[in-house]
Amino acid sequence: MSQRSERRGIHVDQSELLCKKGCGYYGNAAWQGLCSKCWREEYQKARQRQIQEDWALAEKLQREEEAAYVSSHSSSQTQPPQSHSQPSLATFSKFEEKKTNEKTRKVTTVKKFFSPSSRTAPKKESHEGKTPSPSITRQSSIETDRVSRDFLEFLKTLQKPGREIHKQSRAFIESMGNKKDLSAEELSECVQDFYQGMSDRLLNHFKGSSEKVDRVMDQVEKYIMTRLYKSVFCPETSDDEKKDLATQRRIRALHWVTIQMLCVPVDEEIPEVSDSVVKAITDIIEMDSKRVPRDKLAFITSCSKHIFNAIRVTKNEPASADDFLPTLIYIVLKANPPRLQSNIQYITRFCNPSRLMTGEDGYYFTNLCCAVAFIEKLDAHSLNLSPEDFERYMSGQASPRRQDDPAAWLQSGSHVNPALSQIHHNLSVLSNLEKRQQQVMEGAQSLQTELAEWQDSVAREVQEILERYPLEIKSRASAIDAENVENDRLPPPLQPQVFAG
Repeated sequence: MSQRSERRGIHVDQSELLCKKGCGYYGNAAWQGLCSKCWREEYQKARQRQIQEDWALAEKLQREEEAAYVSSHSSSQTQPPQSHSQPSLATFSKFEEKKTNEKTRKVTTVKKFFSPSSRTAPKKESHEGKTPSPSITRQSSIETDRVSRDFLEFLKTLQKPGREIHKQSRAFIESMGNKKDLSAEELSECVQDFYQGMSDRLLNHFKGSSEKVDRVMDQVEKYIMTRLYKSVFCPETSDDEKKDLATQRRIRALHWVTIQMLCVPVDEEIPEVSDSVVKAITDIIEMDSKRVPRDKLAFITSCSKHIFNAIRVTKNEPASADDFLPTLIYIVLKANPPRLQSNIQYITRFCNPSRLMTGEDGYYFTNLCCAVAFIEKLDAHSLNLSPEDFERYMSGQASPRRQDDPAAWLQSGSHVNPALSQIHHNLSVLSNLEKRQQQVMEGAQSLQTELAEWQDSVAREVQEILERYPLEIKSRASAIDAENVENDRLPPPLQPQVFAG
């Protein structure tokens, strides 16, 4: 009890969710804690430095080669002809080796620093395992056609600008078809550059009306990302799939974490709360079925609102941010969403940056990133457990729910999953039924034995009676005239006579 009273819960200062540059926008762990705007600025600066360093390196190598050539040429004129070729070859080989070493050390520090997942993974040897079924391909084709029609219908309302937007969008999609070998971060940079250029032109056209620009950009994002989804979601040049598997294994290993360990202020015994929890789990799982980053964000937002509703109903007061994050972690652990890391990276790379920087979508998405990061670093101290207990639970040697008395599951407080309560009740009923069935089977066997004994006893009694009173069969009595064989000795029978009167 003392350990439980000392629980501190999971607390994240809201300032930690903001950009480290202090611009006031929401940051992201994938961008080293920066918002999309600051990260792009830092990325552009780093890329410019990279270009300048490459130019300086190339000029330095060129000067060294020229100096080597001049020195070798002058030495060849002063030395005898038979011995000048060997030093010349040695000099050139030395500088060629130095040049090769410098080129192989081409600067990739910027990409490694800003995107840990940008290391190019080897291409998969076979695509047979990822070949979609005809039904899935047909469904995606139908969805693509529908989105294209909706996009054209929307652009008709813009008239002339709509035709230009459609032309540029189609040209961009065609150009992206030739960039499949780029890394995930380079693909993201291409899409974000297109977003920025399109947004600047729309701002100029609509004379600074950000509301109209956002409405058009939402449609542009929907059209482009639906068409590019197959080639940019979890690309082969990234390690997103490996991260997905690692996260799923991690969440499965943490299946024993209880609602009390996370200090989640949710009472699932309340029907409305239980319904909100189920809806939140459904939304976070359904996120993977959408293609557009904005639609995925909408499911994250819907999940978060269900969480806030569950907390509000349980506490009878508005939920706080300190209550939201541990509950979100609990929902993620219960749902174990498919391809969670791929979906987070997809939203981070290809969503309209304005959505991630401000608003409720950006806030909820930032909290989801924090929840995933917390799950990856979850330890005994985070759950107020001893290191020994934590290791035993993780290895499966013990479980906090496994106790000698099954009824103890229901004695841990009011925050009990109603499904567990129902399971315990059903197990008790089944146990009672098993006992009654055993009694019925024993009674049936006893009755069968008694019937066999009764049958034997009846047979014995019948045999004894037959032996005591044997059956005697007497001869049949003969007829009166049985011995009179000669019929001629009998008088003739009387014949009726008719008298005439």
